[in-house]
Amino acid sequence: MRTLFDVNPWKIVQNGFDASKEKSAESIFSIGNGSFGQRANFEEQYSGDSLQGSYIGGVYYPDKTKVGWWKNGYPEYFAKVLNSCNWIGINIDINHNTLDLAKCDVSYFYRELDMHTGTLYRKFICSLKDGKEVEVNSYRFCSMHDKSLGVVSYSIKPLNFSGDIEISPYLDFNIRNADSNYDEMFWNPKSRELGQQKSSISAKTKKTNFEVAVAMSYSLLENNQEVKIKSSNIENELYVAKNIKINAKKGSTYTLYKYVSILSNLDGEDELLSLKVNSRVDKAIEEGYDLLLSNHTSSWKSIWKNADIIIEGDIKAQQAIRFNIFHLYQTYTGDNAKLNIGPKGFTGEKYGGATYWDTEAYCLPFFLKTAPKEVSKQLLIYRYNHLSKAINNAEMLGFSQGAALYPMVTMNGEECHNEWEITFEEIHRNGAIAYAIYNYIRHTNDISYLENYGIKVLIAIARFWAQRVNWSDQKNKYVILGVTGPNEYENNINNNWYTNYIAKWCLSYTLEVNNILSKKSGDFLKNKEREKWSEIIDNMYLPKIEGTNIFLQNDGFLDKDLIPVNKLSPDQLPINQNWSWDRILRSVYIKQADVLQGLYFFEDHFNLDTIKENVYYYEPFTVHESSLSPCIHSVLYSLLKDKDKAYEMYLRTARLDLDDYNNEVEEGLHITSMSGSWLAIVEGFAGVRIREEGLHVNPIIPDEWKSYNFNMFYKNENININVNKKKIIITNNGSKEIPLYIKNRLSVLSPNSKEAFIC
Repeated sequence: MRTLFDVNPWKIVQNGFDASKEKSAESIFSIGNGSFGQRANFEEQYSGDSLQGSYIGGVYYPDKTKVGWWKNGYPEYFAKVLNSCNWIGINIDINHNTLDLAKCDVSYFYRELDMHTGTLYRKFICSLKDGKEVEVNSYRFCSMHDKSLGVVSYSIKPLNFSGDIEISPYLDFNIRNADSNYDEMFWNPKSRELGQQKSSISAKTKKTNFEVAVAMSYSLLENNQEVKIKSSNIENELYVAKNIKINAKKGSTYTLYKYVSILSNLDGEDELLSLKVNSRVDKAIEEGYDLLLSNHTSSWKSIWKNADIIIEGDIKAQQAIRFNIFHLYQTYTGDNAKLNIGPKGFTGEKYGGATYWDTEAYCLPFFLKTAPKEVSKQLLIYRYNHLSKAINNAEMLGFSQGAALYPMVTMNGEECHNEWEITFEEIHRNGAIAYAIYNYIRHTNDISYLENYGIKVLIAIARFWAQRVNWSDQKNKYVILGVTGPNEYENNINNNWYTNYIAKWCLSYTLEVNNILSKKSGDFLKNKEREKWSEIIDNMYLPKIEGTNIFLQNDGFLDKDLIPVNKLSPDQLPINQNWSWDRILRSVYIKQADVLQGLYFFEDHFNLDTIKENVYYYEPFTVHESSLSPCIHSVLYSLLKDKDKAYEMYLRTARLDLDDYNNEVEEGLHITSMSGSWLAIVEGFAGVRIREEGLHVNPIIPDEWKSYNFNMFYKNENININVNKKKIIITNNGSKEIPLYIKNRLSVLSPNSKEAFIC
């Protein structure tokens, strides 16, 4: 483990320039606002190793699948979140020398991401090859108040000379995705316009015809006094810039404020986009930097009021949880029903920026407890809107009668994953979507959602499971063959316990919901369906290790060499970077929680001894080479009161990117797994459970902490939970009574009241 940057409770801080860390820093210091985001690239040119990244929510390209063979149902493309217009760019030329930190002598460098205010700051002092020395200070933010707006403040001060400096703010669509399968340019030019202190440009994607329009306005100050600007235009098909020449004086500071508006046709009609972005930057320059910053930071203050977790006594843990919460809200705010949560968010291109089952299994619980229910509901409506395509996806694989298989990876409801063992076999994703509906209902009791949307999704998923099972005469049970479970280090296996269990549960839950709604809305099912589903539920094969309470991960698991991970030589880890795929698939090693994922979801179905026996059996074989793994283990270890292991797994998930556990943070951050660190505290250490009878809290506190404190929503009421070594203090900030169970003992908490309980 290595800590890449300084530890601070509210900030990520880099002291000193290190080119070897630059791509990692670009990921970690990324900023966004739920609509668009920006890697922490420099505004000025940088010729060192870098991934220039500006991404816009929902804008993608169907990059033709690169595969040597084809099978029926195989996706034609892998969707790529598009690297879009570089809007932060400001070229600096000093006496015909380009400012480029890869070619300068950098004597001072400081970078700071302030998570409380959502601002990125950088200061450096450097000498160019001719000895001229300059100091630069830059600030930028993606406005949380106005989701179309990005703002840059860029100041340059000549320290040992007077002379000509050219400042050229620009907008550049000459961008290629680093992960393009065929090194293809994805953008076609549409329009551009250059005014006096304003420029705009728009482009359309090939194939998908997404249009993105970007406009900039700017002002220049000398020693905080605005100066008149004389500029010349620079342009080509996909690039517009303004060149400003100043006769700079030694010791004077020249500040460029750059206001940028970014919209796509996801936000409105194509022909209005350019008008809207131009109008917005006109307004921005009138409002000014200080007001725009104030509005932005106020919006972050409102987010932190509900979402913050305060940890006393452990600064690394404190920094980590805020870092993860910060990036989750930078990625998704629930404002647009067409958007979802990509595994890398706006921080990189790996995984295509598309929607995975991560959203339902990991992210939804975070938003259920930190935001009003409308935010989580948007995530479920997103899947409802894709139901017809999920049915089409199942039809291509031979299913019928309205059965739906949701895609493993998608941008628009179509499957676009290009690995057969995932595309065809990792069908447990259907179960996660059904579980998300169940989770939403138990948090909100939103029956109208079930009536109008949820029941239709549940029935289509249940019809898939009813057709995917087959009867085994040998086992005298229904079985599910040829699957990949959450543990992707075993492919094409039979009777994955987790898949079989969640399939059985989906059928059961759908029948339950149908029974509830039929009293009001009539029966949604046919008699034959109810009978068939009940038969499958009663006769599903659930493998178990004989003589134990341990559920068998899948058929054949015990045929492997059962060597725990701690017996491997350290130089063999991670195995996904050191072993052949063949060797991995024949090994016992588990990528992420599999059986334990089921125990996490369905904790109430099993006694504590059964959970304990399974956790201590499977974790020693788990290599945690998925970012989604440690958090589930942390929650289960907390349930078992194993504080040391729970804390170990918490740090592993919370500081996954900050400490670059997997040596891959330069590719982007693990956004969806960040919600897991929140789960490890709220559902793990605090033991929060939402059950039919009320709110349950059953906390532990790590030895390293003095206390922890967080707000959460329960049935749309805001409460605060504070845990220290001696007491649990619960505050009901809402207007309704809350049935509260502290370590399973009932205490009704009145509105606007506080109660303390002995640990």
